[in-house]
Amino acid sequence: MTIDNEDLINSIIASLGRINTISLDEMPNIDLYMDQLTTFMDERLKKTTRHPETDKILTKTMINNYAKNDLLPPPVRKKYSKDHLILLIFIYYLKNILSINDIQTLIDPLKERFHMSDDELNLSKIYNTAYELQSEALEPVIEDLKKKYARSLETFDDDSLSDEEKKRMQMFSFIVELSYDVYVKKLLIEKILDNVVTEKESQKAKDKARDKGKDKKKS
Repeated sequence: MTIDNEDLINSIIASLGRINTISLDEMPNIDLYMDQLTTFMDERLKKTTRHPETDKILTKTMINNYAKNDLLPPPVRKKYSKDHLILLIFIYYLKNILSINDIQTLIDPLKERFHMSDDELNLSKIYNTAYELQSEALEPVIEDLKKKYARSLETFDDDSLSDEEKKRMQMFSFIVELSYDVYVKKLLIEKILDNVVTEKESQKAKDKARDKGKDKKKS
């Protein structure tokens, strides 16, 4: 028996409210060895994967690769702190839509605040802000999904199509609309990050020219 499109969409939308995000209070307050770190991430984020039975959230190889790509500071005496965990959670979500280079650009300012004190703008405070924004964003996202799905039901309303064909084509419309939404937002993110890189390179060139000018004066 096939699942009705509307039942399927309603079921998926309902499941969005059960996405297992990690609050700051739920993070361990002690440093973790790599095995403990991967176990924690796996237990808390398994439900966010497409295939929970087989998909890997975080592996030793992944962590080593993030360190090699300068996304993650090295552990201290083989232990990873809460700040490491925060960066890894950001990387986990970002890697699904951004390249390694784009993630580097985005989290560079965060790495500068690694292990800052509580009275400064540290990673815990940054994570809390992001967590609150994420929580507030879920309801509007669900409402937008419902509107997009309702619009898709208005497409391919052709008497020459069977009910089954209409369902397939309307689901196609829904997916295309979602895909375009993702494409536009991804493009926006990439353009913003490209601008960040351009500004950094421009500043480096200015600093280099200034230093060169200082050296000429000294000579």
